Formats: sequence, C-alpha cells, structure tokens
Amino acid sequence: MELKTIIENAWENRELLKEKDVEIAIKTVIEDLDKGKIRVAEPLENGEWQVNDWVKKAVILYFPIQKMRTIEVGPFEFHDKMALKSDYAKQGVRVVPHAVARYGAFLAKGVVMMPSYVNIGAYVDGGTMVDTWATVGSCAQIGKDVHLSGGVGIGGVLEPIQAAPVIIEDGAFVGSRAIIVEGVRVGKEAVIGAGVTLTASSKIIDVTGDEPKEYRGFVPPRSVVIPGSITKQFAAGEYQVPCALIIGQRKESTDRKTSLNEALRENNVAV
Repeated sequence: MELKTIIENAWENRELLKEKDVEIAIKTVIEDLDKGKIRVAEPLENGEWQVNDWVKKAVILYFPIQKMRTIEVGPFEFHDKMALKSDYAKQGVRVVPHAVARYGAFLAKGVVMMPSYVNIGAYVDGGTMVDTWATVGSCAQIGKDVHLSGGVGIGGVLEPIQAAPVIIEDGAFVGSRAIIVEGVRVGKEAVIGAGVTLTASSKIIDVTGDEPKEYRGFVPPRSVVIPGSITKQFAAGEYQVPCALIIGQRKESTDRKTSLNEALRENNVAV
C-alpha cells in the first residue's frame, strides 16, 4: 500500500520524480514485476481479471527516470533506457538466440523463448512456448502451457491506464501470424487458428448452433477459432470485413496436447 501511494502521488505530480524515495519506489515495483511478485493484472476466484492500474503507472513512470545507455552483448549493441532480462539459468527459462526479454517482464520456470521478444510488464507463466518471431507486448498476461506460434503478435498496453492488457489463459494455442490486441481475453484451452486477428471491436461469432452468437473482446474457453468475414454496408456499397468464427469446441481431455491435435484435425484449422 505504501508503494501504491507513492506511485499514485508521483503520477499526479511529476515533480516528485526528482525525489529519491519516489525513484526507489518505482524501481522496486519494476523489480517485483521482473520477479513475478506483483502483476499488472491478476485472475480472481470468480474467473474475472483485476487490472492493477497503479502498477501500469509505475511502468510508465520508470521511463522518464531511466537514462539512455549503450548495452553490449558480445558483438551486438543496443541503445536503450531499459536493461535486458538476465540470469535465465537460475530462473529455469530456456532462451534461444536471438530471443530478448526486457527487465521488468516475468518469465516463469519452464518457459521457452525461441527467437522472440517479451516487453516490460508482461507475465509469461510456466511451460509456455514463445515461438520464433512471436512478440509479447508490454503488460500482456500469458498463462501456463500456452503455445504462441511463429510470428504471433500479442499487443501491449500502457495507456489509457484503465485499459486491460491482452490476456491468454492457461492451455491456449495461438496459431501462426495471429494478432491479438486491445485487451482481448482468450479463455482457457482455446485454439486460435493461423491468421486470426482479434481486436476489441472484432466480431467473434459462434456459428456452431442454429443461430449465431456474437462476442467481442472475449473468446470462450476451449473454442476453436478461424478467420472469417461478414458483409457490411458502406456508403459506397456492401463489402466484406474481417471477423472471427468459432467453429467448434476442443474436447474435454486430461491431455491438453491430445485434445489440441484432435481439435485441429476435426476442424481443419491451420496453425
């Protein structure tokens, strides 16, 4: 609570950033984020998520108190305000060259990073694969045993402060080149097919029943989702605009991998 009060006060009065105790408080929050002690958003017992606005504020306030510096890693050189995450062996994280995670992002034991990127404030839980050229944006929340396939773009969010981050819940599979942004939440064990784009305004239409059922910003658990299109009327005429279609359900199974393979085969979903 003391940290939260200091951060909230500094958010309202940026002159306080010159004070040492404020700088220490901000850096403490970033260190706690890095170690997974606190999160930008956290799951509640009722299945909903709570966004901790004050933690996001600390991330934003971290930028002005940091100075640009040159970071040399072997023959590679970076010029940035943020340090790179380190000490992966101690954390039990596998990091393949040229994967990069920023200090202030949490990677749990068992995470595998192929050449990919994880930004500050993000939380990636145990057993998750961040595949080649996938990106996990600032403050995004990735659950346990998630697979982010090659080229997946998970959007980041810092402002507006009240905006929820992208949330990918436990056991979900996100296919190649899928894009998930603007606080969309993907439920547990859902399967997102290759090339699906989900924004806060995207229509996610369940077409498995007699009548379509529409969602926005949320993919129900175990849904199998593919790219689709719907007709929209414009002044110049009718045109097709992108949407996402829920075409099936991943079967109940204690073996998530087996369940995933079945879902992909049965629904002919590209990954």
